[in-house]
Amino acid sequence: MVQASAVIICLGYILGLLFSAVPGGGFWILGLGLIGVILFRRGRNHNRKTPPSKTRGLGESKHLPSSPRVYPHPRIWFIAGLLGLLASFYLQYRVPQPTTNDVSKLVPPGNNSNQEQLFVVRGTVTSTPRLTRTSKGQFWMEVTRLDEVKNEDGGGGKGVSGKLYVTLPLLQATGLYPGQQIAVTGVLYKPKAAANPGAFDFREYLQKEGVFAGLSGRQVNILNEDKKWGWWKFREQIVKSQVSFLGVPEGPLVSAMVLGSKAVDLPYDIRDGFVQVGLAHALAASGFQTSLILGIVLALTKRATQRTQFTVGFLALLAFLCLAGFQPAVLRAVVMGFAALIALLLGKKVRQLGSLLVAATLLLIFNPLWIWDLGFQLSFLATLGLIVTVPAITTRLGWLPPTIASLISVPLAATIWTLPLQLHVFGVVPSYSLALNIASTPLISVISIGGFISAIASLIVPGIGSAIASVLHYPTDWLLKLVDFFSNLRGNSFAVGSITITQMFIIYIILILIWLVRWWQRRWWIGLGIALTLVLIPAWHQANTLFRVTMLAASGEPVLVIQDQGKVTLINSGDEGTGRFTILPFLQQQGVNQIDWAVASDFQGNGSRGWLELLPRLPVKVFYDYAAKVDNPLTSGVIQKQLQQNQAAYQILSVGQSINIGSAVLQLVNEQLPILQMRIHDKDWLFVGNLKPTELRQLIKAGNLPRAQVLWCQPQSLKELVPLLQPEVTITTSADIEPNIVSALGDVKTQLLFTGKDGAIQWTPNGQFEAFIQAMENKSSVF
Repeated sequence: MVQASAVIICLGYILGLLFSAVPGGGFWILGLGLIGVILFRRGRNHNRKTPPSKTRGLGESKHLPSSPRVYPHPRIWFIAGLLGLLASFYLQYRVPQPTTNDVSKLVPPGNNSNQEQLFVVRGTVTSTPRLTRTSKGQFWMEVTRLDEVKNEDGGGGKGVSGKLYVTLPLLQATGLYPGQQIAVTGVLYKPKAAANPGAFDFREYLQKEGVFAGLSGRQVNILNEDKKWGWWKFREQIVKSQVSFLGVPEGPLVSAMVLGSKAVDLPYDIRDGFVQVGLAHALAASGFQTSLILGIVLALTKRATQRTQFTVGFLALLAFLCLAGFQPAVLRAVVMGFAALIALLLGKKVRQLGSLLVAATLLLIFNPLWIWDLGFQLSFLATLGLIVTVPAITTRLGWLPPTIASLISVPLAATIWTLPLQLHVFGVVPSYSLALNIASTPLISVISIGGFISAIASLIVPGIGSAIASVLHYPTDWLLKLVDFFSNLRGNSFAVGSITITQMFIIYIILILIWLVRWWQRRWWIGLGIALTLVLIPAWHQANTLFRVTMLAASGEPVLVIQDQGKVTLINSGDEGTGRFTILPFLQQQGVNQIDWAVASDFQGNGSRGWLELLPRLPVKVFYDYAAKVDNPLTSGVIQKQLQQNQAAYQILSVGQSINIGSAVLQLVNEQLPILQMRIHDKDWLFVGNLKPTELRQLIKAGNLPRAQVLWCQPQSLKELVPLLQPEVTITTSADIEPNIVSALGDVKTQLLFTGKDGAIQWTPNGQFEAFIQAMENKSSVF
């Protein structure tokens, strides 16, 4: 009864945090608690009226009446509901807010990392610098003083508080360590929200860390040279020892599998490969590592007393927590490890489900914002799957040898419970994830065990640790080749499209019913069918009925995606960053697995190198190339080879040639200059690239620019093009335009949209042009 009451109270708190995203969600949980009070009070009253069964003799009937059910006291339900209400308020209270003297409040309006308003920021390094994708060093900094650089001597400083997300040139950041006092000269900026559907929200990420500004550093000055003691020294010693014999990337990979990828600077191509094939969990410090630690400790201390085993295990888990970092997934695993040690000390059997629930509740009391941390959510769900689903799957696989059944049931159970959340967030299913997890489990186990032994030895004698790590060369190399093989297979991932919160909620209800209700356990295939229907039918319906044009927010050139009732057209790809971080996430969110028509118009004159990111991931049916006409590197061997592998039809655009791409018609207006004309349903669109003023005037004078209802051009071309063409809608990139251009557009009736400020622009034939950022702000204001 006590355990049931504790479970109800813990669930009330967790549900209160979850429902805080819904208006009045805390009161909903209180209402559920009151309903529980009413229902279970009746149950207890019924039990009081039922007479206790009499003891029967040997000759009496064996069909004894069942004992009355024992229900939790009604006040438990009231306490759980009230706690859920308080939890919703508690989360709002813990949401980070900038203080009155936070450094973010001194960021000049409109300041960005490209402007030259420099500041000298003094403070303390709070994290080990890590390499970014742009080959810069990044770390967190606790700020104490800010000086504006007015001359060589500076001046005008004041005391400030808060944290900063700092980036520096790699050589400048090398050698910095936590606790060091530094002064960084650079540009302060406010982080931007996601500008495109499916894109990474940098502002939200920093706010969750309690950071409201960034610093693009140019130079760093060290204010103190004394190296203070810190766990980062041990972490650095482990990594250096394992890298010295294994090299890169094998060494960092072994270190990441021991300490977690967040504690180790793992190369991004390795990290991305593991994520793409569904092996991201192998790089996350969590339950697998704590299980290994406890296994090693208990094996080494099996002749010692239980008190000694508890003490050594406690210290080992605490050391691992300090080395891996205070991340939600690590804390969850360590707390559950502590629960196992306490059960060992008391001589009781550990209740895994109860310890998971207690661990989640304790962590969410410590930091309720972790309820929205993706790492915490995935770690909790995967562990729940291992506890409640692995036994059922293993039983059904009883016809297999136990080792093979375990290899299948563990990754399958974790996938079942984490997949709905992954579909909601990413909208992608790794096609070969289950097969790869089964094949890689022996290698991951060997590398993890060997890596732990090497790490312990490297803290005592680094040379011995390196020698032990060298034994892991072949298993690590085989694992890397296995990941590379699966990541290069055609169809290694399948984009279903992001499912809604409602769809995800219903699927988890089905999973809970299969877990708890015997009727559903016997008919689990019905639940599977309902779940697949909930995911696939809406995705299929939207793909085959939707017509939408999306102008993605990308610097320099228009990137246009046309979704035409199951057919997809992509015009331009931007640079490699645009291809990887803007176009791919958007297409995955929309459930796009193939591009029917691709057009490379090369508005930037850089070869539109975003195709290098897109073509290996998405097959293309027909590829139209304008850049080939001007001898651009887009026609390099790499892209030509990729098009041949995709068996794409390759064609070169000609001036005046009309191309039918679904229900739209595209035409190249000028051979030498990047100008495209399109007719989409009843609207004419014109895309004018980055032209020199003399070229633009010549085009206008010759009258070679057709009129259009929708115009895309660079900001510097607005003054000449908008009054001439009189478009209904004008789209450009940056909102920072000169005052004389603004005044010149004052008499023109045109809707002016800026992808740099408004984010992606979307249009449907039956609707208006909608700015993504404004739409997201309107949606969030409802909550």
